[in-house]
Amino acid sequence: MPGDDPFLRAVVSAAADAADHALTLWAGGETRVRQWEKVPGHPVCEADLAVDAMLRERLAAIDPGAGWLSEETADTVHRLGVSRVWVVDPIDGTRDYLRGRPGWAVSVALVEDGAVRLGVLASPARNETWIAQAGKGATRNGALLRAGERTRLQGARVPADQLPRHDRDLVAVAKPNSIALRMAMVAADEADLVATVRWGNEWDVAASALICAEAGAVVTDALGAPLRFNRPQPTAFGLLCAAPGIHAAAVDRLKPRAVEILDQARP
Repeated sequence: MPGDDPFLRAVVSAAADAADHALTLWAGGETRVRQWEKVPGHPVCEADLAVDAMLRERLAAIDPGAGWLSEETADTVHRLGVSRVWVVDPIDGTRDYLRGRPGWAVSVALVEDGAVRLGVLASPARNETWIAQAGKGATRNGALLRAGERTRLQGARVPADQLPRHDRDLVAVAKPNSIALRMAMVAADEADLVATVRWGNEWDVAASALICAEAGAVVTDALGAPLRFNRPQPTAFGLLCAAPGIHAAAVDRLKPRAVEILDQARP
């Protein structure tokens, strides 16, 4: 897909180069970078910042008029005044990166008027490049992706270390730390469902939301509402990414939990 589109080719190249730089610092699983916690339980490392700076320079050269929203850059109101915005997670899955595990990826999305128009995931430790353009499909390493055709929630595959007691009718499969890669598994029919019931950030899911949608999966928040991007507060409550035949059933199961959590958080 990138071969016939110079703009897309440039974005894929920028993401791939940034991911390769992260891979050299990763050193085959023996991370040599300094690391710390932004807040307790949320690690960050020098590679996150290096990739962020590299992507910001490269992507600004590709589309100078686009705004910027990244996990590792202080947010500003500038992005709210432009129609196009780069939404970036320099290393999604930092925990796996720091543990020497391959479940991390560089995530790049271009959002226009609230919708993702282009998404790229570069995961060099897994030798994978995922690409999607709105209306033009999604690929992994050039192979077209199609979400699964499951119609029963029972038995659905979920990337998870351990399933909650009330979800024991589901099937746990291997779970990368990167939520973007977990979502991409749904696009590739390697999983059927990814769900969360907590506040999440746009940069975590923007690229994969398009990859999944272009593969035929359905992506919403935990209440079943469509996701919009480049919001003033760039978060959404929960995520539900599913094969199309089970999304409604997944909403029915997840929504009461989401509503309870939201009610408990109200003053």
